[in-house]
Amino acid sequence: MTSMHRMLLATAVAVVPGLYGAQAADLIVGFTQEPYTLDPANHRNRETETIIRNLYDGMVTRDANMLVVPEIAESITQISPTVYDFKIRSGVKFHDGSEMTAEDVKFTLDRITQEAAMGNGETSPRKSLMGPVASVELVDGNTVRINLSEPWPILPAMLPNQQIVSKAFVEKMGTEGMATAENGTGPFKLTEWRKGDAIIMERFDDYYGGSPDMPPVGKACVDRVIFKIIPESASRVAALLAGDVHIINELPTFSIAQVEANEGTKVMTVNGTRSFFIAMNTQGEIFDDLKVRQAAAHALDKDLIIEKILNGNAARIEGILSPDAFGASELPILAYDPEQARAMLAEAGFPDGIDVTLDTDGSNKEIAEAIASVLTKSGIRTSVAVGEAEQLSLKWRTKGEPKTGDMYFSSWGNGSLDPFDIFTPTHRTNDRGNSAGYANPKLDALLDAAGIELDAEKRAGMYREAELMVNADAPYLYLWVPQDVYGVSNKLSGWQPSADSRMNLHDACIN
Repeated sequence: MTSMHRMLLATAVAVVPGLYGAQAADLIVGFTQEPYTLDPANHRNRETETIIRNLYDGMVTRDANMLVVPEIAESITQISPTVYDFKIRSGVKFHDGSEMTAEDVKFTLDRITQEAAMGNGETSPRKSLMGPVASVELVDGNTVRINLSEPWPILPAMLPNQQIVSKAFVEKMGTEGMATAENGTGPFKLTEWRKGDAIIMERFDDYYGGSPDMPPVGKACVDRVIFKIIPESASRVAALLAGDVHIINELPTFSIAQVEANEGTKVMTVNGTRSFFIAMNTQGEIFDDLKVRQAAAHALDKDLIIEKILNGNAARIEGILSPDAFGASELPILAYDPEQARAMLAEAGFPDGIDVTLDTDGSNKEIAEAIASVLTKSGIRTSVAVGEAEQLSLKWRTKGEPKTGDMYFSSWGNGSLDPFDIFTPTHRTNDRGNSAGYANPKLDALLDAAGIELDAEKRAGMYREAELMVNADAPYLYLWVPQDVYGVSNKLSGWQPSADSRMNLHDACIN
């Protein structure tokens, strides 16, 4: 055993002391981030989604191959381009024992899609995910109808992340109470949330079984699931190697060989749907200049970082879309060219280069530091500032607020692999994910039109035009779409990762 290995094992023992009386049938996940909330309607965070996903079910879900399949809904019928009917499964129970009804489904969707429906005048941050949903009505006792104000071809693809809540429970708890309590229909129910430490769940024995398209159908395999919050990558790896956790997410690429060489662990990967990028503050006094943004693009050796830091486990991108996304196309490349980068900085009035700060969260610290080192070589002297993910999101993604930083290393998930839920939020003026502060009315109009276009070929052409427009303006340094990499104990069976990064632990077993 190497001295580094011994050090990591020692760290793991310190990180996970006793694990709350964990038993043999408990599944323990070393997880990067605490959830923002337990309210399915009040967040926009994929890690939060993973926690909620195991407590709540939706009308539909995605299998491991990213296919949309029925879950609480038995069937989906498209009545017209703007009308969809969902037949709701009978016999589904909430964790408090009450039966879920079509009224709960309507209430859930109304709470997401209607203005000020969250209470206290607040609107769900998930409203935009439901596009042109105009109204939800009950057709009969077990059929819910969604009416759209205009055609929207991706409605079913946008529904897996809208989990169904109990109308009575929400009315009892209020939005504030929903943040820390739950009453879902999922395979596990909440036992305890130890803030900053762990989320503990136990199996819901009255679970209806889940989607029939995702066998085995029935109760969850394990008695309990413990999400142990371990933000630091080295500590997560140490906990896995010590046998204190069974799964860790965001396994750093530099630890892949170590996990593979360890007798009791292995690595599992899946093609991801998350695009990584660096937002350059186009509202600031440095990156408001196109030449400076282009200089930054020429200063970044993406291929080197993908090869050396990510071990080749990523696909390079020149725009926001994954190569596998609908409408993605080949784009012009601003190739790595340090001399060109320095020349463009000089043309922009910075002959001696610039000093900037790159914001990132703890899980991406190592990659951000590698990027900073490469940029610095071309005169973009970059220091890395590590902050909490939620605070950085508030700083960079508060809708309509002016940006105050220089650069932000971040990412955006695109579980539907459709441009609507990644291109639009990150590039439309003042949209929720536009961390660059980019504004282009022509692009706004094009994205709005593409979002409702029913002709697939025409729609793909519109996104091609939009990608070329943004590629020329360079508000972001578009980086890569990595594989999602997990470290997994050999004691785990029945689980496989999904490209949407949500851990569905219903079928996971501990041997």
